[in-house]
Amino acid sequence: MTKNEILVLLKEFNQLKKLFREGWLRYIDRKDCESVAEHCFMTALLSMFIKDKYFPKANIEKILRMALIHEAGEIYVGDITPHDNISKEEKHKKEKEAVELIFSNLSNGKNYISLWEEYELGKTLEAQIVGWSDRLELAYQALIYEKNHEIDLQEFFDSVEGKITDEKVNKIFDEIKELRK
Repeated sequence: MTKNEILVLLKEFNQLKKLFREGWLRYIDRKDCESVAEHCFMTALLSMFIKDKYFPKANIEKILRMALIHEAGEIYVGDITPHDNISKEEKHKKEKEAVELIFSNLSNGKNYISLWEEYELGKTLEAQIVGWSDRLELAYQALIYEKNHEIDLQEFFDSVEGKITDEKVNKIFDEIKELRK
């Protein structure tokens, strides 16, 4: 067992490559399902593109770091969905405990915990950009699954509706909905 804190973290985060997005598994086979790691990568890409196009003064380093760790709690608690009947407060509590455990042995772990908490609060521009990108990624993935599997994933689009509060960014969501037709 390695004692190198970076290798320990790498082992932890590697779990996200094998953790599938539970909401999708209710509709599609595991072999076609997006992993949490894939979701984080796409959220980071979307965040970068949205920042560059609409919010050039936002802090790109903070955005990318936040996007890459925003699902860190799922390493231990799994991908909790609304169908699990767990309150938002309980979900946040479980994920916060997991994030604290994951980063506690890292010399600068408090910085990552703080960054994760900033994302969860969603009050800074950077956290909002990542949050909007997280939702856009969900909507776009739903669109892909609808096209590839000829299924109706309206509940996922409904879950995004009204959550993207920036008019310019929400136009991307509107376009994704138009592509469903």
